[in-house]
Amino acid sequence: MDELDRKILSQLQMDARITNAELADRVGLSAAPCLRRVRALEKSGVIRKHVTLLDPSAVNLGVTVFVQITLDLQVEGRLDIFERAIAKRPEVLECYLMTGDSDYLLRVVVPDVAAYERFLKQALTRLEGVASIKSSFALKQVKYSTVLPLDAPTGTSGTRTARG
Repeated sequence: MDELDRKILSQLQMDARITNAELADRVGLSAAPCLRRVRALEKSGVIRKHVTLLDPSAVNLGVTVFVQITLDLQVEGRLDIFERAIAKRPEVLECYLMTGDSDYLLRVVVPDVAAYERFLKQALTRLEGVASIKSSFALKQVKYSTVLPLDAPTGTSGTRTARG
């Protein structure tokens, strides 16, 4: 992946509905080579899919809950069972296997507290191997982005250094 690919990806992250002609113009290519690059990025898996982002409140999903899950045993079979069950739940937008105090961190979006209570009682507490559940309700979303920082420095330190 070169600098031109990064420019293409940056533009697509900001607006996936941009026309190929406009994209090509913005990155300094003609349409055909630009389209070939986009197709190659899709084929290689760099571009996973194109989506439309919705306003959760506008579709009556204004409650976000972060849920820490601890399993009774941290063995492969238990992890697999939990992950398969969670993957089927539409309320769970994100699920991460974690280090630290809990085994998993979930981001759950629901219409209201009652809906979360139903999800908790009818889904989470019934999953095999769940030992504890800690829920935290988000009061306000301070920042949300789906744009990956493609111009961020690479390497192990994660910080930029000045060259003099």
